[in-house]
Amino acid sequence: MKVAYLTGIRQLEILDAPEPRLTHPREVLLRMDTVGVCGSDVHYYTAGRIGTQVVQFPERVGHECAGTAVEVGSAVTEFEAGQRVAVDPLVACGQCDQCRSGRRHTCRKQKFLGNPGEAPGALAEFLTMPAESCYPVPDGMTQVQAALVEPFSIGLYAQRLAQVQPGAKIAVLGSGPIGLCVLLACGVAGAGTAYVTDLLDERLEVARRCGATWVGNPRKTDVVAALGGIEPLGLDCVFECAGEQQTLDQAVEILKPGGRLLIVGIPELDRVTFSIHPLRRREIQVLNVRRQNHCTAAAVEMIADRTVNVDPLVTHHFSLAQSKQAFDLVDGYHDGVVKTVIHVSG
Repeated sequence: MKVAYLTGIRQLEILDAPEPRLTHPREVLLRMDTVGVCGSDVHYYTAGRIGTQVVQFPERVGHECAGTAVEVGSAVTEFEAGQRVAVDPLVACGQCDQCRSGRRHTCRKQKFLGNPGEAPGALAEFLTMPAESCYPVPDGMTQVQAALVEPFSIGLYAQRLAQVQPGAKIAVLGSGPIGLCVLLACGVAGAGTAYVTDLLDERLEVARRCGATWVGNPRKTDVVAALGGIEPLGLDCVFECAGEQQTLDQAVEILKPGGRLLIVGIPELDRVTFSIHPLRRREIQVLNVRRQNHCTAAAVEMIADRTVNVDPLVTHHFSLAQSKQAFDLVDGYHDGVVKTVIHVSG
């Protein structure tokens, strides 16, 4: 089968590899149909690492994916060959203290698609996954939409963790795919006002289509001053989705006393800082968001029944053979790119 491998920094090649086989009665063999290019994939492509997770070349990446069942294990009763599925890329052990307490996203023995040393990435013609990681794709839902279940489920988990209430005033700093998914999820929760920032005007236009009340480009607008004028009492929740020190600082400044800061973006740096005095005096809560704990099924349902519309996020399409072009496009923020989808099976 054909597989996209990272073979060095900014090097991606399509190589041959043996087709996987079922090795467990609860596994499903999938033909990969669509794979979204995530910012974390691009981190591995451009830097070869995220924190302590270091790529050992050659390495497979990709985790935002949807496929079609080709074969199912002997103990799988909920799926059959030919059925389309969205994939939760996390494989949890189900037995550690974290899994038993309902925190499978922080499983101590977890394996995640495309993470170095954990599980092979989804940019391949075929992939095996546990049945527990597969979710049926309803009729009327496309495989492109199914690939966006994974990023939207992260936005949904962030919204739930923040306990966004109807009428809440929120901000999303960074309107890439994850920031836009957070925005969509907060809209479902009934957020009353949503302020969104980004350095790219094209993405701000997509944010408007996804429900933003106000958008601002920090290169053109003093975000803290602007929002301070509009909301002098501060905001209920701020979702930092850019992974930048500047946006972390902005978040602290625009939150109300008792407000919540959700760190969703992945910083490229190993350390970030906070001005402790406003953080302390206003008793701002800082919460880190780790993936999409128990939100995948709800994400499938919301996309399928059009409670949310993820279609505006997808701006570019490539074939598996064009994977390097897709990664370069996302890395360079070219051509108004928001979400790129690779069509593996054509």
